[in-house]
Amino acid sequence: MSSAFFIPSVNLMGAGCLTEAADAVKAHGFKKALIVTDKVLNQIGVVKQVVDLLAERNVEAVVFDGTQPNPTMGNVEAGLALLKANECDFVISLGGGSPHDCAKGIALVASNGGSISDYEGVDVSAKPQLPLVAINTTAGTASEMTRFCIITDEARHIKMAIVDKNTTPLMSVNDPELMLAKPASLTAATGMDALTHAIEAYVSTAATPITDAVAIKAIELIQAHLRTAVNDGQNLEAREQMAYAQFMAGMAFNNASLGYVHAMAHQLGGFYDLPHGVCNAVLLPHVQRYNAKVCPERLRDVAKAMGVNVETMTAEQGADAALEAIQVLSKDVGIPAGLKDLGAKNEDISILADNALKDACGFTNPKQATHEEISEIFAAAM
Repeated sequence: MSSAFFIPSVNLMGAGCLTEAADAVKAHGFKKALIVTDKVLNQIGVVKQVVDLLAERNVEAVVFDGTQPNPTMGNVEAGLALLKANECDFVISLGGGSPHDCAKGIALVASNGGSISDYEGVDVSAKPQLPLVAINTTAGTASEMTRFCIITDEARHIKMAIVDKNTTPLMSVNDPELMLAKPASLTAATGMDALTHAIEAYVSTAATPITDAVAIKAIELIQAHLRTAVNDGQNLEAREQMAYAQFMAGMAFNNASLGYVHAMAHQLGGFYDLPHGVCNAVLLPHVQRYNAKVCPERLRDVAKAMGVNVETMTAEQGADAALEAIQVLSKDVGIPAGLKDLGAKNEDISILADNALKDACGFTNPKQATHEEISEIFAAAM
């Protein structure tokens, strides 16, 4: 069985690499960027830092800072209008998963036409998006290097999963200096998002030896460094190791895809406008308990990567140990215990389950579920 491996052609890592990225932009010959970001990063001066680096290299920039935490179709349309009005020839996304996803939506529609909703699903587009340089400021989503684009349809109250090789950025930039002093809650949520990416990719039906290797290493690094990054936001070593971890988790799920944690979390985000990483963290042990029925050996490997001595454990015991290790890490970094703490309601479970079963991320879950089983997982996570 053949497989493809998707990743940006250039990936810059390490402290100070933002300057290298600006040099690379100049070398590509780009003239005017649409910088897609959010208001907070604009207000605290991170956007100006990028604009100034570009200006020093005679590259103009127009800023769209209207990205919401769960980017919407309206955000994409507004950014696209600004891009067209200013005749930008490439896009820079600056931030975490939300600006990256919004930028992908803008860049994809800019080259393919229509509406971003036209591209929901897998590889629907015909042409590559406008060139995208993705500059990351958080360690979690890996959206700066993936072919995944998640956009909220405000009318349907759902998150659309756009999985398309044509949304792969031209270049990803992970400079941990941009990640210093981020709030502990954001660090925890994005770190647990990365852990979810790695675990779901490792148990995916589309996993390969390549995705297995980077998934396990990502889990090891998250176990070793997430608590420090949360508790000491100025620790550059912890930030850099988490940047590598989330990138490798992205390599894993970008090619092995995901599972029901993401399929279910997308519905919570679309329905209640909840933070994606937190939803993932709450759902992760509950979905893996369901998956343990068919892949306990894989979850035993996860437990080992999280520092558990599994030498004398059966596969089933190892799977249980993995679930416990996930829950301990979640608690240690301040993740809420259940979905009710986030405002989710039992009476909405049926519609949430309906939509989760349609989400493309669930297609590679190791065990396919019925509506009743998805509903039971939601209920257990409440």
